[in-house]
Amino acid sequence: MSRAPEGRPLWLPTDQAERLSELIGRDEMARDLPLRRDVRNLGLLLGRVLRAQSGEEIFTTEETLRRLAIRHREQLATTQVDPAAAMPDEARALVAGLPLADAYLMVKAFATFFELANLAETNHRKRRQRAQKLSRTMPDKAGSLRATLARMQQAGFDSARALQALRRIEVVPVFTAHPTEVARRVMRFKRQRIARWLTEFDRLPLTEAAAELLERSIQAEITGIWQSDEVRRNQPSVRDEIVTGLDHYPESLIEPLANFYRELADAWWDVFGVALDPHDLPTVIRFGSWIGGDRDGNPFVTAACTQTALAEARSLVLDHYHRRVEELRRALTMSACRIPPDPGLEAALRRYAEQFPEAAAALTHLPECESYRRFSGFLLHRLAAMRRDPAGDAGYPDARTFLADLEVMRTSLRLNRGGEIADQWLTPLQRQVRTFGFHLHALDIRQHARVHQEAATELQADQAGGAPPGPASRELLDTLGVLADLKRKFPGDALRSYIISGATTADDIHRLVWLMEQAGIEVQGRTDPRDPGLMPVPLFESIADLRNAAEVCRGLWTDPAWQPYLDSWGRRQEVMLGYSDSNKDGGMLTSSWELFKAHRDLHRVATECQIDLCLFHGRGGTVGRGGGPTHRALIAQPAFTGRIKLTEQGEVISFKYADPTVARRTLEMMVAAALEALVRPGLVETAVAPEWEAALEELSAAAFTIYRAQIADNPEVLSYFQQATPVNEFELARIGSRPSRRRATLSLDDLRAIPWGFGWIQSRLLLPAWFGVGRAFELFAVDTQRLALLRIMMQRFPLFFDLVRNVEMALAKVDLPLARLYAELVDDAPLRERVWALITTEFARTRRMLLAVTGQRELLETNPDLARSLRLRAPYIDPLNLVQIELLRRRRQGETGPELDYTLAATINGIANGLRNTG
Repeated sequence: MSRAPEGRPLWLPTDQAERLSELIGRDEMARDLPLRRDVRNLGLLLGRVLRAQSGEEIFTTEETLRRLAIRHREQLATTQVDPAAAMPDEARALVAGLPLADAYLMVKAFATFFELANLAETNHRKRRQRAQKLSRTMPDKAGSLRATLARMQQAGFDSARALQALRRIEVVPVFTAHPTEVARRVMRFKRQRIARWLTEFDRLPLTEAAAELLERSIQAEITGIWQSDEVRRNQPSVRDEIVTGLDHYPESLIEPLANFYRELADAWWDVFGVALDPHDLPTVIRFGSWIGGDRDGNPFVTAACTQTALAEARSLVLDHYHRRVEELRRALTMSACRIPPDPGLEAALRRYAEQFPEAAAALTHLPECESYRRFSGFLLHRLAAMRRDPAGDAGYPDARTFLADLEVMRTSLRLNRGGEIADQWLTPLQRQVRTFGFHLHALDIRQHARVHQEAATELQADQAGGAPPGPASRELLDTLGVLADLKRKFPGDALRSYIISGATTADDIHRLVWLMEQAGIEVQGRTDPRDPGLMPVPLFESIADLRNAAEVCRGLWTDPAWQPYLDSWGRRQEVMLGYSDSNKDGGMLTSSWELFKAHRDLHRVATECQIDLCLFHGRGGTVGRGGGPTHRALIAQPAFTGRIKLTEQGEVISFKYADPTVARRTLEMMVAAALEALVRPGLVETAVAPEWEAALEELSAAAFTIYRAQIADNPEVLSYFQQATPVNEFELARIGSRPSRRRATLSLDDLRAIPWGFGWIQSRLLLPAWFGVGRAFELFAVDTQRLALLRIMMQRFPLFFDLVRNVEMALAKVDLPLARLYAELVDDAPLRERVWALITTEFARTRRMLLAVTGQRELLETNPDLARSLRLRAPYIDPLNLVQIELLRRRRQGETGPELDYTLAATINGIANGLRNTG
């Protein structure tokens, strides 16, 4: 954010050929020069805006604070300073003396820098992907589809066998409104515009005029960001979340989908030498959502919200189809006077002319020979009718009928030397219809088992002549009645799963089925007309419930009363595993191991009971909530049928799906990981040696005991957490509509996993992601032989490797000097010192043991890109933490006011952007 002369455009190359060489990555030493240039130039533009908008004095203060933070980081890196040494007194004094208005401007400056730096990093990821495709020497990345197919070919798979495996793959990302997305919707749109302009700088040759125009555009947008509220002034409503949850579909998901299948066909040819038509590839990606359907602990999600979510999703996808068919009507100008179409198209035209005479009359202005354009006109008529009256006779009854009409045109083109035209215009749209139907995504319903139990008890009492159901039960019963109606009004695939949070027994499933059928919901599936029904999906969350999950499901799947339901679903059953709550309940190591065993045992029992099992993984955004690299996590699973659902939430959705290129790469890695996990072609070992399992059992038991005794059941830690983190200020950021607690208690059980993770992340300890692991390793590795076993597991056991790497990533983000300043917010000094000693001792132990197990000398030794990113970000995050700590101190001392709360919320936003994690 330093000064720069305003003259020559910042991005204008002095040598166009040299710039091109950087972009295509021929020189390994120069591969990151474009990233550094983007970050530096964006910082320079921000500095210009800061001086122009807030004056030289504010700019000087910001630069002083930045230099102090950089100096502190350099001292930590180059000297033997205590790693827990506090920030320099000069920096702390500077922040303590800032008026609130100036403190806000400091937060605004550093937070905006992180928004820009994140855009630069995303742009560089896309740049490196392009360079990878150009290179003949760079090997395919392990997580790519091409690399996965190559390993399959090397393992003996031919094209036919590989295609058979691909047909079993179905990956379903499910977008949730879990409150971890700090950015406002309007600010995300500003980011997207800057991201597009950043990409334009790589279009060479770059003229001075073009460089200047792009630079001015970005500076204007940064000025707009500076003058805008980056934190919400109002709490978002559920409707706001529904609309926001649809933003990524048009540009990042619907449109780029065809390229994914085209590139898959290209990779198939490269590996197997077999040409596949992208049209004939199986649909391996679908989408889901909880936004507007997840009512667990959120009283603001009503039946009306669910109807809005379904209607908005349908409107979005129908509008897309209408635009695309309008493009067909303009593009398919082939004349029957020159090349006669297929008789099937002519017959379909005659049928539609008889069925829709008004539409036929409206098409008389088109030349009679232009059969494709006239037929497209009838498709537009039916789509428009659906938008006006979805249940009317003029509209399409279902997506399959629309797909059949598109196939009529595609077949005619391919039979009459128009195959390239069909591939260009029809095949992409058909793939979109197969993926999104008329519903866009499946909306899951979710409610807690406790709510179902209360409603069932009260309804049964009412039916026996007792008191009527109370307000909460009445609301649930009314919701179920509306769901029955919505099942009739919307496509069957729009509502097909009902998640039962807190499931513990088979009775939880039977109880919900009874309630749904009382409300008139068809739980069972049917074939004519096709409707998958509404499947109850148990969600096992606590450690105890994960351990019991397989036997609970065995009881359900062998129950004679359950067989008609299973048969109606094709013997398919979905089961969900909760990562966040199991981590909060048992700690990182035990959660990971119990999830692995539950996964394995559920697959074993499903095989015995002849069940087609689909596991739904409730992964959070952070390591402590099941996050981490998706590809690595999937291939570490013990068993796999080919189908997987997994939640995507909060800021993770923006990171992965806001940009079309990044979104396509994200989906590619998911599909590649699913295929890898299904066929196991050699990237990782499949068998778990008995000694590895025994070791993890011992490690898990030790870690669980330590975590429960020292964290979960330790009232001092909860007191420390309430005072030494901004958890009580979490809702100031107005991140989501859902309350942070299920019930109004101060217990850890009722605190949701998101604010639990949020507080520890913001205070720079990330405790849920590592606590207990070090002590467990230390107790296990009492001699060189047992340490050697852990090192072998690190090399050969994918689950253990994934666990250790995730812990390592969390440890690398811990910042003890800043965490110590948060600790000083705790009033009870003896309690503060006891808990601080507990945490820092375990941190040092975990770091030492992790390095011993990996054989490394420092954290992130094998991940230099992440290490460099964290190192560069640290001096810019430090000032945000300093301001947050100062404002928390003022608030705890009784200072109040909306601007204090707003500035605190802005620090939450900025730190989340800097660490790329909220909770």
